[in-house]
Order: sequence, then structure tokens, then C-alpha cells
Amino acid sequence: MHNIFNYLTVITAALLTLLILVQTRGASLGAGFGSAAEIETVRRGSDKTLFQMTIIVAIAFVLSIILGIITR
Repeated sequence: MHNIFNYLTVITAALLTLLILVQTRGASLGAGFGSAAEIETVRRGSDKTLFQMTIIVAIAFVLSIILGIITR
């Protein structure tokens, strides 16, 4: 059973990495390092959906780790 949690952990880790890398603020290179000049406070449209998906995948990632440890 813990083998399933290992696969789930790897899949959610890859998906979480991809979702985080897709989220960018601004179009400049400095935006990737946190030095963007504009401040956006409201998430709308696809940005909001992407943010919510990231939270859900992060929760699934943490749960797969915890359940993998418990089932050992």
C-alpha cells in the first residue's frame, strides 16, 4: 500500500513544481526574482484557478507524504 503513496508523492511533486513555475508576476526577468515594480492584489480568471490548483496539489502532496509515513 505504501508503494501507491510513493508514486502519488512523486506525481504531485512534479505537478506542484510545474504549477509553481507557471505562476509568474510581470513580464520582466526581475519579476522572477521578486523585484517587480507592479503590485497585484486581486487574482482573477486563470491566475486564480492556477493558484487554487496549486493549493490543492500542495495539500495532496503533504497528505501523500503523511499517509506514506503512517502506512509503513
